[in-house]
Amino acid sequence: MNRERGLKGVLVLVGLLFTAGIYPLAMDLWNMAASDYGDDMMLSLYVTLGIFLLIAVRNPSAHRSLIAFAAWSSFAHGAVMARLAVHTASERAGLLTAVAVLVAIGVTLIVLAPAKQSSGLASPGFLTRSRSFFNRFTMPDKFAIGGPPSGRNCSRLEPILLNWPAEMLLAK
Repeated sequence: MNRERGLKGVLVLVGLLFTAGIYPLAMDLWNMAASDYGDDMMLSLYVTLGIFLLIAVRNPSAHRSLIAFAAWSSFAHGAVMARLAVHTASERAGLLTAVAVLVAIGVTLIVLAPAKQSSGLASPGFLTRSRSFFNRFTMPDKFAIGGPPSGRNCSRLEPILLNWPAEMLLAK
């Protein structure tokens, strides 16, 4: 319970930090001549991620992949910024400070991330829905040339996808 409460607190703090980027983003977009477009694009992604992290506060277990994405993208961004800090001496202090913040965010999110559910990769309901979804796209047998390759189990859609271009050529 304390771990989940801590995670919720971190999600709120990080979500608000990332969402606060809306102000500099709006100001940069308002004054397009003074703007660095790469920073604005990156900031727009962080604002969006911040909003979704705030949504994840309600039920962190249901948003496990979003939390993992926030952590690993923070590591990736920090790695790029660390590389820039090595080559840009004039901005080294600011870049390394940002790297430390991003690494702290990533480590904290991974340490507090909710445990993986033991139900497996996909629920049976998902598999049933996906099979019925693909079965809607099957064609009558008269359009299929041949059948599934011998020795393999195939969905009803696979033989049609494998033979569709040839059938389209022969349809004239």
